[in-house]
Amino acid sequence: MKATIEYNSRKIEVNISNPIDISIPIDMSKDKINAWGIEDPTIAPKKYDDYEVSVANGAVVNFNNIHFNPHSHITHTECVGHITKEVHSVNQHLKYFIFLAEVVTVAPESEGEDFVISKKQLQTALGNKKRDAIVIRTIPNLSDKKSTKYFNTNPPYLLEEAAIYLREKGIKHLLIDLPSIDKEKDGGALLAHNAFWNTAGKVRMNATITEFIYVPNDVEDGEYLLNLMIAPFENDATPSKPVLYKIIK
Repeated sequence: MKATIEYNSRKIEVNISNPIDISIPIDMSKDKINAWGIEDPTIAPKKYDDYEVSVANGAVVNFNNIHFNPHSHITHTECVGHITKEVHSVNQHLKYFIFLAEVVTVAPESEGEDFVISKKQLQTALGNKKRDAIVIRTIPNLSDKKSTKYFNTNPPYLLEEAAIYLREKGIKHLLIDLPSIDKEKDGGALLAHNAFWNTAGKVRMNATITEFIYVPNDVEDGEYLLNLMIAPFENDATPSKPVLYKIIK
């Protein structure tokens, strides 16, 4: 099924019957992603004394409690409130959800003991394209990204220069398949987060970072329509479900 929308005075046609979900869920039946060394998430029936409320246990409904941290356990979207003393909620600052996005594939480069994504790599990937969002798929892109335990593994990250480039390029929404755009242990500098949100200048309150996505290998690089759906939590970060639609014309 095709749909035509007008986006910034441009008519865009997409196939809405073929959504590409690039989120990673919390699935208690499978190995789960985890970052920052905290306990795994839980989804379990509410207990009253020793009674578990579930249909399997004789109740008329299933009534589960869910315990998780969005930064550690699931695809999540965050705003500048993630790194500021002031309380800012992504639910208050992300008011639009449809964006023109570019999917790019990047092989992080070796730099000392790290693997990094540089400004030059993103310049090559984006060229002179004008996009509101960028979706970064790093390689290798194995399916175990959806269940990796990242604590003390020093995953790849964005250099500060790369985050500055994206900000100056006008990218408002950065999506990546890593636990963080910054180095796992950087002494609290958070160079890429600060650069992207421009915390040293006019803070970009409506810009977001989405981490822990997974872009399947059969999804080609290029232009897509992005629906960035978030759960309505008043928090610096919230679970999200980014969905891509291939642009037909």
